[in-house]
Amino acid sequence: MEPDFPLEFIVLGTPVSLQRANKKARDEWKKLVKAASKDTLPQNAFLSEDPISITLYYYPENRMVGDVDNIVKLTVDAMCKHIFLDDDQVERIVVQKFEGDRVFAFSDPSEVLAECMLGDKPALYVRVSNDPHEEFRI
Repeated sequence: MEPDFPLEFIVLGTPVSLQRANKKARDEWKKLVKAASKDTLPQNAFLSEDPISITLYYYPENRMVGDVDNIVKLTVDAMCKHIFLDDDQVERIVVQKFEGDRVFAFSDPSEVLAECMLGDKPALYVRVSNDPHEEFRI
């Protein structure tokens, strides 16, 4: 059974950069991403072969330390061979940070996104879609 897209889940914690010297910290982040996504996947789901779009919204506890682009690689790698076959399927990635002093209102957030915005911090909202062009359709 293929996953029912879009998938949405929340990873509690601070994303780890690929450049981080501590391999254990990098591996732990990937384990957190996989564990957070398990409830969104059907049991015995097979890996999607579809084109993939990923949205990452990071909600740090305070001002973010480091660059927002550093949260992408390990997070995507954690989903590879777990949700989709290969990261060459990823056609689009949207990544943004939402620090507490910079208010942004979503007009119609999903339940999972609302939970992330209002819940414990730091947290990473992840949305995986098999339609990389869905936001461009009228």
